[in-house]
Amino acid sequence: MRARPGFTLIELLVVIAIIVVLISILLPGLAGARANAKATACAAKLQQLGIGLGLYENDFDNTLPQAKGPLPKGGESVIGALFGGKKGQLPAYGINTIGAERRPLNRYVTSRVVPPDADDETVQMPEFQSPVDQGARDVPFLGRVESYYELVGSSYTLNDHSLTGEEDATLVPLGGGKKPFLTQPSKTWAVGSHPIYNYQQGGDRGSLWYGGNRVEANLLFCDLHAKARLNVPPGVVNTTPDYTFLP
Repeated sequence: MRARPGFTLIELLVVIAIIVVLISILLPGLAGARANAKATACAAKLQQLGIGLGLYENDFDNTLPQAKGPLPKGGESVIGALFGGKKGQLPAYGINTIGAERRPLNRYVTSRVVPPDADDETVQMPEFQSPVDQGARDVPFLGRVESYYELVGSSYTLNDHSLTGEEDATLVPLGGGKKPFLTQPSKTWAVGSHPIYNYQQGGDRGSLWYGGNRVEANLLFCDLHAKARLNVPPGVVNTTPDYTFLP
């Protein structure tokens, strides 16, 4: 019997080259699929928060969940990040002192007993942690932040001010209170992932959570539907074809 000849070196190199080309073609698609899956999971969490938000507004006469924290120059104001979640690390605005017990939406999104703030060092609120939370590259006065969930206690924030500044109230009056009349409830966002404030006051925090080179955000709207991966344009742009900060 005649022995079968093996593969030559050139043939092996050709096969390897083909495999490498196929992998290089498939990997970006797989990465994109993973990013979309995580963005969808993030939007699903927002939708669950929306169920709790609707219950809260029914109980509190069309008022969004809000908690006040101390201001650096004295006094206090409603702080959007305190609407729900756990105690954070930021030593300002009450972020590192106001924990799960005093963050008002928590009781409406979990069946667990919310522990007192004194026990809050080990408390986690996974309902408020986005699977794509990657923090930001350059937060003012802080620089690189690895996770908004760890920094402020929630990957999501309330629409309480526009991109022009914290004193420009939107859905929460400066002293707290009921929502204003909404002209477009299906377009005005109520709760969103933190990249929605990426360009506040014209800066760029580098909040690239959803893959690619553009800033995107997941948003829950005032009519309680959620949308994923909405483009956040550079600059102070409070209204786009997809959403608006304004009532």
